[in-house]
Amino acid sequence: MTTRELFARIIRCEAEGEGELGMKAVATVTMNRVHVAYGEYQRICQGDLRKVIQQMCQYSCYKTTIGGQPNPQNVWALPPEQIHYDIADWALGGSIVSVIGESLWYMNPFRPTCPNFFPYNGTGYWQTRINDHCFYNPTALYAQT
Repeated sequence: MTTRELFARIIRCEAEGEGELGMKAVATVTMNRVHVAYGEYQRICQGDLRKVIQQMCQYSCYKTTIGGQPNPQNVWALPPEQIHYDIADWALGGSIVSVIGESLWYMNPFRPTCPNFFPYNGTGYWQTRINDHCFYNPTALYAQT
């Protein structure tokens, strides 16, 4: 599977229900992880999109099991459609959703409000919400990861 296809699959699996803007926002976060010049993503992934996607404990859609249970919503079960390739190409071409800022994380809190910090170790602070996903920029603490 090419890196482009893997990226399109992650976009579909992680954010298809969030609409086009939500999928672009997730693609922006993924590319932010590729381009960040410091911290865990730079140290482990070294600017490599495939390494970002495959990094452990980052994308639930990259797992075939979660908590010992089968995960039917994974990148192997959900082939991308043209819109997912289009969004992948859009992000690979350098386009971004500007309100995402430097966000490195997103999550669905399954409630109306976003927690102020995520991940919960204090490395990210709330930036914005798009549909069901909350987006988080890195704090100064992230540089130490």
